[in-house]
Amino acid sequence: MPGVTTITGQLDKPALVKWANNLGLQGIDSTKYVDHLAEIGTLAHAMIACYLKGEKCDTSDCTANQIDLAENACLSFYEWEKRNKLEPILVEQQLVSEEYQFGGTVDIYGACSIPFVLIDLKTGKAIYPEMWYQVAGYRILLREHGYPVDACRILRIGRDETEGFDDPVKKDTRIQEEIFIALLDIYNLKKLERRR
Repeated sequence: MPGVTTITGQLDKPALVKWANNLGLQGIDSTKYVDHLAEIGTLAHAMIACYLKGEKCDTSDCTANQIDLAENACLSFYEWEKRNKLEPILVEQQLVSEEYQFGGTVDIYGACSIPFVLIDLKTGKAIYPEMWYQVAGYRILLREHGYPVDACRILRIGRDETEGFDDPVKKDTRIQEEIFIALLDIYNLKKLERRR
């Protein structure tokens, strides 16, 4: 059964080609660079999840630099959480859709300034349209499991001061949900095509 990120990962990301080329021109291996950034993002997610669950985060396999950058991203989250008085209901919750046959892990679902909100954490420099398709997939999962979602937020917590912070909110994600379902259909059709 495919995951939400596998389904949305089918989309071309033309901006990444130019970005990877620019890294290459600087003598930087783009694959290693992306892996390094992904590890920091994963660690920041884990730190925030542990914080919300009241657990200690294991950082024993991480470098000091990774811990420092992940902690910096977490500081933005802690400041946001103080202002919004988050009351988490689900944290890093895996869900599966029996109706649509896909799964995914919801970062945070809870109450804050909006009664029931889905929060997706992103580390990085920008928010792209495909991120909203991913969030729409999580909203479909939550709804199927009986969790109402009044709004969706992408909380972009930069790894350093240059990457900044964003907190856009969407109450209506019907178009993004339709795009997500269309991507799921394409994924399933490609899978069927490979079998023939």
